[in-house]
Amino acid sequence: MRHFTTAVLLLSSLTALAKPPPARPLADRKTDTFLRQYSETRRFMSGRPGRPRITPDEKTILFLRAQPHSATQTLFAFDVATGTTKELLTPEALLKGSEEQLSVEEKARRERMRVSARGFTTYDLSEDGERILVSLSGKLYLVERSSGKVTELKTGPGIIDPHFSPDGRQIAYVRGQDVYRIDLATNQEQPITRGGTEEKTHGLAEFVAQEEMGRFSGHWWSPDAKLIAYTESDTSGVEQFTIVDVMHPERGGNTFPYPRPGKANAVVRLGIIPVTGGKTVWVDWDAKAYPYLATVRWQKGGPLTVLVQNRTQTEEQLLAVEPSTGKTRLLLTEKDAAWVELHQAFPQWLEDGSGFLWHTERNGGPEVELRNADGSLARSWVKPGAGFRGLVRFIDKDRTLYFHGDPNPTESYLWRVKDGGAPEKLSTGVPAPAYEMAAAISMQGGLLVTLSQTDTTMPRFQVLRSDGTRVGELPSVAAEPPFTPKTQFFQVAKEGFHASVIRPRNAKPGVKLPVIVYVYGAATMVRHGMAENLLNQWIADQGFLLVRFDGRGTPQRSSSWQRAMKYEFASVPLNDQITALQALAQKVPEMDLSRVGIYGWSFGGYTSAFAALTRPDVFKAAVAGAPVVDWLDYDSHLTERYLGLPQEHPEAYKKNSLLTYAEEPGKPIAPLLLIHGTADDNVYFFHTLKLSHALFLAGKPHELLPLSGLTHMVPDPLVTQRQYERMLDFFQKHL
Repeated sequence: MRHFTTAVLLLSSLTALAKPPPARPLADRKTDTFLRQYSETRRFMSGRPGRPRITPDEKTILFLRAQPHSATQTLFAFDVATGTTKELLTPEALLKGSEEQLSVEEKARRERMRVSARGFTTYDLSEDGERILVSLSGKLYLVERSSGKVTELKTGPGIIDPHFSPDGRQIAYVRGQDVYRIDLATNQEQPITRGGTEEKTHGLAEFVAQEEMGRFSGHWWSPDAKLIAYTESDTSGVEQFTIVDVMHPERGGNTFPYPRPGKANAVVRLGIIPVTGGKTVWVDWDAKAYPYLATVRWQKGGPLTVLVQNRTQTEEQLLAVEPSTGKTRLLLTEKDAAWVELHQAFPQWLEDGSGFLWHTERNGGPEVELRNADGSLARSWVKPGAGFRGLVRFIDKDRTLYFHGDPNPTESYLWRVKDGGAPEKLSTGVPAPAYEMAAAISMQGGLLVTLSQTDTTMPRFQVLRSDGTRVGELPSVAAEPPFTPKTQFFQVAKEGFHASVIRPRNAKPGVKLPVIVYVYGAATMVRHGMAENLLNQWIADQGFLLVRFDGRGTPQRSSSWQRAMKYEFASVPLNDQITALQALAQKVPEMDLSRVGIYGWSFGGYTSAFAALTRPDVFKAAVAGAPVVDWLDYDSHLTERYLGLPQEHPEAYKKNSLLTYAEEPGKPIAPLLLIHGTADDNVYFFHTLKLSHALFLAGKPHELLPLSGLTHMVPDPLVTQRQYERMLDFFQKHL
């Protein structure tokens, strides 16, 4: 999901309908200062705080922050009493002039987590709040908060996914495909597991767990810090994909296991082992019926709990594990004819062990239930219709659940629900409409950090007491945007599609303008917030109306609304975009429906390409970034959730493949620009090459822009700038 550049000069409604003059070559144009600044500041987000953590005593808030024109993050501490901030540790102090080095495994893991920052990208805080753990360049460093002393831990190289033990005396991590621990009293490293290989890793989440399930870890401490649960992921039967830097073929390639629909997945099992090493006890469940290990939770008050799914994700079981034997007992089963949604924050066990919180959509929408310890239903805690989107924290002492969301999917706020009560919106001082989330809540619930933005304010982190009293704000040093977007929101058509439109800031009422539809199709795009609309406003300022629509298939409405995409990846999202486009034009008469373009990235790129191939009567130009071209070539977990197994539903794969329409002889297509990173390990570059080749053989002209060495993310500032320039040039030429 990315965007565009340059200018259409509209003199009058008559000239707007005339054939546009040829676009000038990019080399002849002066570089737009906004686009360069937008790219170099990482969308004006560098310099803003991130990843706040509140210490148990509620006196200090830790956070990461970069400089305005840098991606390298530093560790800071905010003093709640005085409101002052001090720098605790910099990557430069640890690297001492050396370059930061990342292993292939760490690069891939960050890609899955959509992390583009460098330096300190994450950190861990001991449960007592006295020690901070940071990792950098494959090494671990311990920071004593009281003294500021920094100690490099004596580990081997290439540390991945480190975590404090619950008692704060040890750290577990993965190195060289095995799980290790280090005892902080002696600063000595010991292996916990042995025998891990590149094909049979210990303690790492497999590809689909990271990319599609939201499970980024593969090892977990027991609450008493005596045992470790870890995954063994066997990819020996999985297809291997190789990525070669096409600019440097002499360097060879990196090979990754990539499970395609209907083919072999990684075989994952869960073991339990003493932290001192020894014999592994393997967890026993029906892995043939439920091959996916989706979630693992081992919390104070509850047993080791695992959630396993069947291959088509229509059924899942929540199981309690006996660590000494590996035997499991069934807590509950969820079923859905289409698919069951995953939420990694659940189950959330109560500390007294009396039960757990559980997320379900069984009753038509997101709901949080209280379950007894045996899995039986006690009652509903957050009912469907409340707009639940994510659990923030559960405070055991007063049995209060905090969550973020709202019944209106374009907005989000922080809510709390006390045991047996109704949801209460917290008064944080942020004016509605807004998009607000809780970034952190202290263990006892007395202090909160909220992340919010409105249509006229960039994201900010407020520090609040639980009663809403404002304590302060985590300081930003970010460059501020040169303008404020002006976004209008609508609901259109009988379905009530949410829609937004951004006009040029110098637009004249009644003057027709070409339209660009910014699309994804399977995620919420229409929501309040300044940051995500900066580039959209700049695009509009070049002489366009930029519009977005949330049709069926998007979350945060009803379960049936989202599941309308089952077996219909292509037609349902695109038809809803067209219906909403035509309905919005009834409310915004400046929309020139004879000049409509469409653009998106990833699934949005797929939808854009499908629009160019099948509806050139509506869309006169399309830019498709990193599109999935044939769903037989995408990953198993996401694809089979929507389309089923290809052996059982071959027709679904055929009608949702772009190749089906590209190869149709004699059928015209809209002007199409394909953009793709050559090192993409999510939607591989060969997707776009397959589409380009099919169009070429069918005699259908199109344009192709490869981004050399880039992945599914495009963090390079210059590439970002040039990409948008090229895209907007394409739209100006054809619209």
